[in-house]
Amino acid sequence: MTPSEAKERIAALRAEVALHDERYYRRSSPEISDQEYDQIKRELSDLEARYPDAASAAGSDTPTARVGDDRAEGFQTYRHRQPMQSLDNTYSEVELREFHARLVKLLGRDELSYVVEPKVDGLAVSLTYEKGVLVRAVTRGNGTEGDDVTANALTIRALPRRLRAAEGAPVPDVIEIRGEIYMSTAEFERINAARDAEGEERYANPRNLAAGTIKLLDPREVAERRLEIVLYGIGACEPALSGGDTQSGYHARVKAWGLPSVERLWTASGIDQVWSAIGELDRMRSGFAYGTDGAVVKLDSLALQREAGSTSRAPRWAMAYKFAAERAETKLLSISVQVGRTGVLTPVAELEPVSLAGSTVSRATLHNRDEIGRKDIREGDYVYVEKAGEVIPAVVGVNTARRQPSCVPYVFPQVCPACGSPVVSVEGEVALRCPNYECPVQVRRRVLHFASKACVDIDGMGEAMVDVVVGKGWVRGIADLYRLSREQLLTLGKSVEKSSDNLLAAIERSKRAELWRFIHGLGIPHVGAAAAKDLALRFPGLEALADSRHEDYIGKDKESLIAGIGQTMADAIVTHFNQPVNRTLVRDLVAAGVEPARPVAAAPSTGPFVGKTFVLTGTLPSMTREEASARIEAAGGKISSSVSKKTSFVLAGADAGSKLEKAKALGVAVISEDDLVRMLGGG
Repeated sequence: MTPSEAKERIAALRAEVALHDERYYRRSSPEISDQEYDQIKRELSDLEARYPDAASAAGSDTPTARVGDDRAEGFQTYRHRQPMQSLDNTYSEVELREFHARLVKLLGRDELSYVVEPKVDGLAVSLTYEKGVLVRAVTRGNGTEGDDVTANALTIRALPRRLRAAEGAPVPDVIEIRGEIYMSTAEFERINAARDAEGEERYANPRNLAAGTIKLLDPREVAERRLEIVLYGIGACEPALSGGDTQSGYHARVKAWGLPSVERLWTASGIDQVWSAIGELDRMRSGFAYGTDGAVVKLDSLALQREAGSTSRAPRWAMAYKFAAERAETKLLSISVQVGRTGVLTPVAELEPVSLAGSTVSRATLHNRDEIGRKDIREGDYVYVEKAGEVIPAVVGVNTARRQPSCVPYVFPQVCPACGSPVVSVEGEVALRCPNYECPVQVRRRVLHFASKACVDIDGMGEAMVDVVVGKGWVRGIADLYRLSREQLLTLGKSVEKSSDNLLAAIERSKRAELWRFIHGLGIPHVGAAAAKDLALRFPGLEALADSRHEDYIGKDKESLIAGIGQTMADAIVTHFNQPVNRTLVRDLVAAGVEPARPVAAAPSTGPFVGKTFVLTGTLPSMTREEASARIEAAGGKISSSVSKKTSFVLAGADAGSKLEKAKALGVAVISEDDLVRMLGGG
């Protein structure tokens, strides 16, 4: 390769890595496997080392010298006290042994002790505890600063707000505890089962879903997904841990403080014992409740860790050994296309059954039309199948050496396979959609969602009954449920009088379901149960919601006027009801006699803060922000997440950020914890 060719290849690889970093870290929707990504990045690193002049000529900005950046819009950033680095990784035993040899040479020691930990597949996070109290949760971000996701992290049930003092494990004044936010396999499957029932596309794997969930703007929606956390690392610590401390001893401290720690770890003397421990982890990891994609090998001595130091992006004293995904080869018999509740067309690979990771696989996801084209997947091909995140089978490649002349490029349907309507693409979306609102598959999915227990809860309107009433043409939309007659139902067979009467009674009862259940049942994009409850508190009925405008949600200063409803959700609601078919549905429901029950307003408080809105920022001296919020609400006040002209007081503690500056700019009263206590006492 000439220097000119090397420069061009380096520039191309840098652009490719940057693209995949954006999709992985910011969008939580990678298009290639970890192993494919690692191969691209390895090629780039090797070329930069072999052709330093060409690398320099291609520019100084290279992803091999930094960590990926997960920062997203809508979150305040916070600077880590100690940089939060990534890990070098390998799939090779030889390279793992070379890692050990480098440390032996660097430290001048033949015998080195290590800790081997499961590599949990999730999103890296740093927790800051001050005086034992959790004050902040921040994502890795760019390694220097990350997104403040404290409100979302507090929804994790296993995460203690206060560290537990224990004998032999004193709580430092300030400590950054590093770990991983993840989703259990069982929770991931529960969520996908619910999406199956609603005709929605399944999520790809637990890691992407966990990463996307922690970046949601509504903590209540985060709470509905039951995230988990595991802690295993240390950042800044004041006072510093003693020089004799070890990584294995730190794990013991984490447990003593009451924090969730790794399920199993191994201590190993020398690289042979490390390799043996990795083999044992590989054999037992299928029994873990979460996905593991490898093992993390760390020097046990914290003093030796400090002596070994770090590069610009990773510590020299640790390496991740990643397990190659189990892969099977089988024949792709055909590609079927499913239609979801919102009309999205999802391709599915119908496979010759093959054994993979302990189960028989006959179907696998193909994601979307673009993925089929990028990988040039054809019916009749022999394809490679892996379990994405060890859960969902996915087609990851094609064995072109076995391709037959009869295998022609796949042409994605241009019409809906269910109703024959021409499909459309929506700007900003990869997926194709069927635009026909009366497409029978979409109708079925919408009716199932509306009648489910999560919405208006019509007992007896399950999958079988929905298939019948939609198939016979009695129900072409949600409102038609309220037009079903006893005469129609009695034609379904003998001895159906009682079941028909029970179903009609359930339909009648649903007319007076809570307003939020109807709002949730309408299937407005981005509006889940939590947001539906917020909307039900603001609008008196479905018609008022349908008539709402953008200024009902977002103020002139771009602040949210309804708790839990941000810019994205506001746009989605207004756009939804700008479509005539959705406004017609609301009118039809009202005409059918639907009278949703309004939320019962809480009894007016007589506390000193009635009518007052507070915003909290920074770290308070003697109480957590959650405790302060509870005391304010108990006194009749309201808590808001953003400062506006309508804010009554900003309660500011140490390290207060942009909210304090905005309060000063707007002339909003700023108070301290002492001021709050005096006000609560009537001062």
